[in-house]
Amino acid sequence: METTNELLKKLTFFNEPQFKAELLEHGKLLSLNKGDTIVRDGQYVKFLPIVLKGSIRVFQQKEDREILLYYVKAQETCTMSLAAAYFNNKSTSHGIVAEPTEVLVFPADLIDQWQMKYPSWNKYVMHMFRKRYDELINSFEGLVFEHIDVRVREYLKSKALADGSKSIELSHQQLASELGTTRVVISRILKDYERQKKIKLFRGKIELV
Repeated sequence: METTNELLKKLTFFNEPQFKAELLEHGKLLSLNKGDTIVRDGQYVKFLPIVLKGSIRVFQQKEDREILLYYVKAQETCTMSLAAAYFNNKSTSHGIVAEPTEVLVFPADLIDQWQMKYPSWNKYVMHMFRKRYDELINSFEGLVFEHIDVRVREYLKSKALADGSKSIELSHQQLASELGTTRVVISRILKDYERQKKIKLFRGKIELV
């Protein structure tokens, strides 16, 4: 478990000593495993997380399809949960841990109090909403204006760059969930790319050529 000083160093957005003291008083540090559920669609949000390390995948699910909204990464919080907590509404999305992750969680009923008391928290919240707005607009533009085969290619390139490897551990279903389409569509596109010798397909893995 990290010390208080180590924890505070990760929360660079917040500069008021009293606010940091409240975070440590009311917050709880959790270590989460890949696949753990943070929040479910239809659930009231009682606690809000700030990610210190790792990431959380936030998505909506309709029948057998998923639509990725965004990833919550280090020093970020989930704006869907934040909005639900502000108005005491049920969550409209799922939050699933994408990799081993450390989060600081605190009671959601504190967020409106902090909004009035601490400028750094207010600025942080506004920054998060703007960041997610930009991400969702970019995703919407991709869905509307880019063909799915182009989106697949660009996703694989960015994933390989982020991982530092041309070998990407990703199933067809996982890729379909990331891009908001079906496994059948993804499999067809990947087979086409394989015939064009742009990729090599393995079980649970895609390798860029």
